[in-house]
Amino acid sequence: MKLNIALLAGDGIGPEVIDQAVKVSNAIAKKFGHDITWTPALTGAAAIDAAGEPYPDETHDICMKADAVLFGAIGHPKYDNDPSAKVRPEQGLLKMRKKLGLFANVRPTFTFPSLIDNSPLKRERIEGTDLVFLRELTGGIYFGEKGRRDDGETAYDNCIYTREEVKRLAKKGFELAMTRSKKLCCVDKANVLETSRLWRETVQAMEKDYPEVKVSYEFVDAVAMRLVQWPNSYDVLITENLFGDILTDEASVISGSMGLMPSASVGEHTSLYEPIHGSYPQATGLDIANPLATVLSAAMMFEDAFGLNEEAKAIRAVVDKSLAEGIVTEDLSGKNKAYKTSEVGDWLASNI
Repeated sequence: MKLNIALLAGDGIGPEVIDQAVKVSNAIAKKFGHDITWTPALTGAAAIDAAGEPYPDETHDICMKADAVLFGAIGHPKYDNDPSAKVRPEQGLLKMRKKLGLFANVRPTFTFPSLIDNSPLKRERIEGTDLVFLRELTGGIYFGEKGRRDDGETAYDNCIYTREEVKRLAKKGFELAMTRSKKLCCVDKANVLETSRLWRETVQAMEKDYPEVKVSYEFVDAVAMRLVQWPNSYDVLITENLFGDILTDEASVISGSMGLMPSASVGEHTSLYEPIHGSYPQATGLDIANPLATVLSAAMMFEDAFGLNEEAKAIRAVVDKSLAEGIVTEDLSGKNKAYKTSEVGDWLASNI
């Protein structure tokens, strides 16, 4: 199969972890007889420096023509530390999601048997955890009207959702639940927020179309608590943009490291696959960042974008082997030898 993949390395450790995912993907292509064409493109701070904006039209054209997008990370301290900056790397991420129609962020959380004791949570609380968040990506407070008034002394951010935005995200949630344990949790704050009441009534109206799915409705603060108490009681969860942003980061520590969790953003056009972590600027260029989340994002890409299930299984199997044998970066090595980012990538590719 010919695979045309846009490669957006981004900022910070993005290029380093992306390099390892490319090594692994090329090894898979050689093993299974595929032909990958990688097309690099700029985004984030790197794109601002080169083109003056974080998601240039040229990058968008490359993404639209690709079969899938493999993405690293966005963010740079020189923008984080300047609240007056007019253009920010993160604006590129929001623009990319909007222009590509990436309305659903799919973020799984699961545990690795060899790392179960690396989690800050007790073994008995997290064993068997295998849940998936679907976070709405193109609506809500991140995209609502925002500004200042009263000579800058008052700030506002409006949260707006349409019923159609809720329905298309919920539909994916119901469909995913049907392929798993037929459990769906709608996370909202319907006791306070009008947008949450719209979410709840829209999902309730859709229940009749999926009679086999058992649907629960929970407030976001309760879910935040229960994620660290009984994460294995959840299966598929759907929620709005801001709540999903916070809860998925919380869920990521269950596995023991943010450097382990992959994600996908899907919607109207080309789907995008990325690690859940940020650009980790302190580690840039040090060859110490954990590449496994990016490698596992490539596995999601092979499976979801191309239907290549055996290839995805092969990547996950070699990642499991690297964890079991201690071929890991310093965030997971403990008192044992820590391998460099590039060494982990080389090991994974050679073992494939």
